Amino acid sequence: MADISGPLGLYVHVPFCSGKCGYCDFTSFPGQGHAVFRYLEALKAEARLVNPGRDPETLYVGGGTPSELSAGEIAQLFAALHVSFPAAKFIETTFEVNPESVNEEKLGVLRLAGVTRLSLGLQALDDDVLKAVGRRHTARDSLRAFAAARKAGGWSISLDIICGLPGQSRDGFLEGLARVLELGPDHLSIYGLDLHDGTPLARSGYAADEDLGRDMLEAAMDRVEAAGLAHYEISNFARPGHESRHNLNYWKGGEYIGLGCAAASYLDGVRSRNVADLETYFDCLRQGKRPLAESERLSGVEKSGEAAMLGLRLVRGFEPSPDVARQFDSKIRGLIERSLLRREQGKLQLTREGIFLANQVFMEFVPPFEESNI
Repeated sequence: MADISGPLGLYVHVPFCSGKCGYCDFTSFPGQGHAVFRYLEALKAEARLVNPGRDPETLYVGGGTPSELSAGEIAQLFAALHVSFPAAKFIETTFEVNPESVNEEKLGVLRLAGVTRLSLGLQALDDDVLKAVGRRHTARDSLRAFAAARKAGGWSISLDIICGLPGQSRDGFLEGLARVLELGPDHLSIYGLDLHDGTPLARSGYAADEDLGRDMLEAAMDRVEAAGLAHYEISNFARPGHESRHNLNYWKGGEYIGLGCAAASYLDGVRSRNVADLETYFDCLRQGKRPLAESERLSGVEKSGEAAMLGLRLVRGFEPSPDVARQFDSKIRGLIERSLLRREQGKLQLTREGIFLANQVFMEFVPPFEESNI
């Protein structure tokens, strides 16, 4: 059962962007800015079809690139959300921005809209690396955007960076990381490059050096924690009180609503995902139907396995339910013997080695399962 005692999250997907980055596997539509008005109207129509019976407490606007919207369109987006959830009092509101598309006017609109947390996608502070993956900003743009966001004041700023990008050396990555830490972000997400089929980088034949990527991540973890940001989730670090409440709700198995193309929801034990095609999304809502591509109710060992995977993303781990402990007993013991998991005060946690091999650990908790575990 979902943790209905926790906050209900609301995620809004804004799929518009200026161009597709080389590694991007998210649902996004370059050059479709003319469809923004229709999309905002469709979001309102979709919200009317979702009735969770309580108000969301966290809001996350992601993409795509939400900051590609004009200042006026951003204001319209938040006005639409206010109409759809008039009683909602968000304890945290996150808005994703890119350096090349955020400016003082947009930051002013976001402050007036009640945004409490900015997520700024730097990815790197090396112009050659940025160009190699199709980013449309420079390191100078990133520094300008961060300074403008700090000047606007009053909110938590999270930065995203990636290691293992084309042309990136260990020394170059760590030099960029040092510059990022000098900025003093409240939150930092560090991702290893994950190549997905169909992305421009994958089609180009680029192959990431996994050993180099691990070396970068391992060195980064020590430096980030030494700078005062605690490692609280596999890819995330934060100063005390600046953890992402919205994302913590995901990892703790809480409920959430997803609005927009390809957005996911988890309500009343049912996990669902919207269609990813823009025109299909519009057509469904024009017909008064929820734009669902898939929906399922997890139960039994599959539900237990998902709970374990989500809980293990947290550095502190999770306390396994009796079902998880029983159904995955042999798997857990095997992972402990391999030094990938440990027990700590009743909780299961990834070891440091387990953090780097997390995907291997998670595969133990997904189908197909051994007959004895079903």
